[in-house]
Amino acid sequence: MSRSGYTLPVFACAAAIAALHWLRDRQPLTLASVDLIEPAQIAEIPIEQVAGLSENMALAITRSDPGDNLDLTKDTPIWALVEWREQGDDAVIIKGGEGIGRQLNADDKPAIYAYAQRLLQENLQRMLAPGEKIRVTIILPEGRSLAVRTSNSAFGVVEGLSLLGTTGISQPLSTPDQLAVFRAELQNKASRFESLVFCIGENGLDLARKLGINPEQLVKTANWLGPMLVEADVLGVKEILLFGYHGKLMKLAGGIFHTHHYLADGRREILAAHCAIAGLKLPDIQAVFNSATAEAALTYLRSLDAATGSDWVNQVYTAIAETIDVRSQEYIQSHSEKGTAVTVCGSILFDRDRKIIVKSKTAGLLMGKLC
Repeated sequence: MSRSGYTLPVFACAAAIAALHWLRDRQPLTLASVDLIEPAQIAEIPIEQVAGLSENMALAITRSDPGDNLDLTKDTPIWALVEWREQGDDAVIIKGGEGIGRQLNADDKPAIYAYAQRLLQENLQRMLAPGEKIRVTIILPEGRSLAVRTSNSAFGVVEGLSLLGTTGISQPLSTPDQLAVFRAELQNKASRFESLVFCIGENGLDLARKLGINPEQLVKTANWLGPMLVEADVLGVKEILLFGYHGKLMKLAGGIFHTHHYLADGRREILAAHCAIAGLKLPDIQAVFNSATAEAALTYLRSLDAATGSDWVNQVYTAIAETIDVRSQEYIQSHSEKGTAVTVCGSILFDRDRKIIVKSKTAGLLMGKLC
């Protein structure tokens, strides 16, 4: 049985609680009790170190434990610096320190999202007397170096990690136990609908809802696209719309059907190959291949289109989308006991701004039925 853990906001909150406790009582905590809010339960988080830095400032350190999850933040230290303040109206001000990313699309605000803000505010305000005010700075010493191994920059978060999530529980999304949860959801929805939409993550789910797709027809797959496609075919699902961020979904065009970056990556090879097939010049193919991220490669192609009046983005990504459809059908067929596939697949790829780049021909037909 896989073990769940807690998300980064929980450890940041635990460290802040411990630092505030030291300011008030001049005593170190070994365990901090955090009200997770979502879900409604208390987590006891070990505190690694606490130190008073001055009469008005204290620092506490926790260490991330996401459970049995392929999570690069596992064991990373989380610091919280808490200091008394006198100015301002808000009782608790939350700041992002070193290792917390900046949101390029939100005026460089720290990447401390709604759940993390609420968690910190509610837990810390309970510890304050009327009129008391504090400033909390969350620091991830390894955040900047870890961020380069994530897709954060593709979504406009740079120079660090995000305090992200809608719950305090970190489910092991890449373990077989979590696949069983996804399969159960798929089985339930396959019994009610002949057409379903597979979304790798929360961005896809959110965008699909905004486009008017029935939420009951949305199925989260995380990185388990291959097993979920085969399961859908076994269950008799007639049509699957694959809906995902291009940096993830394009892996299917290379025959990679478990999309976690720990297991396989071929994005730049897939992009460069399709650029070559489309007829781009060698220097442009090399620029795409050497791009740091799929998003950077897309930006390069868009700039090339703008400079030359060409249509490379549409040509290259249409070819990728059609290849995803073909490879998905082949994957289902090769794993089918009958050697034939019942399910038809279409694909839609979007960018970091959640703007659709391209729909395959089949996806266009499916969207007409789903919306």
